[in-house]
Amino acid sequence: MNPLNHVAIIMDGNGRWGLKKRNSRNAGHKAGLNTVEKIIKETIKQKIRFLTLYAFSTENWKRPKKEVNYLFNLLENFLINRIDELHKQNIKLKIIGIKSFSNKLNKLLNASEKKTSKNTKLQINLALNYGSKFEIINAFKNLLKSKVKISEKNLNKYLQTKDIPDPDLLIRTGNTKRLSNFLLWQLAYSEIFFEKKLWPDFNEKDYSKIINNFRSVKRNFGNI
Repeated sequence: MNPLNHVAIIMDGNGRWGLKKRNSRNAGHKAGLNTVEKIIKETIKQKIRFLTLYAFSTENWKRPKKEVNYLFNLLENFLINRIDELHKQNIKLKIIGIKSFSNKLNKLLNASEKKTSKNTKLQINLALNYGSKFEIINAFKNLLKSKVKISEKNLNKYLQTKDIPDPDLLIRTGNTKRLSNFLLWQLAYSEIFFEKKLWPDFNEKDYSKIINNFRSVKRNFGNI
């Protein structure tokens, strides 16, 4: 049985779900938050220590301004209303990506990280304004500045995930089969499961089924 320490998820399909069910992409983003809470609970139940959620990519700025603003308002409200509950559950929140948002949201993100920094049951890494290519290039630049030997071990020290183990498992919902500039370095040996369901329809049973499938997969890491 494979140990499972870190699950990464590309939460795809909110907009399509919203258009189909409510004729509104924003309705899908709101519904997707309910799925996030379900998956957090199941992650704790499965005793998984790290959960990384791809919430907003560097490419997502291309979306309509109203939709982007709605997404950030949802996040602000979530942090205001739910961070105390996450803290009580001994959950740590870490942001990966570039914090170039409004002053209000940046302050909320920083305060949430600080408040939960000592928690140990589960670490949620929220990928916001995150792009893996930028992360890798930036890591190389800083590695060269440091004048230390170029190696995989040293490069890892300059990634935004430097203190986080690489994902054992990547799940992408939404019936789309691509990585979309997400954790390209870190996913080198992750098992990847593509799920047909749109994110708001994804539930604990779906998640648990994928986890059980992962545990039975033979992982060779280049061996036989």
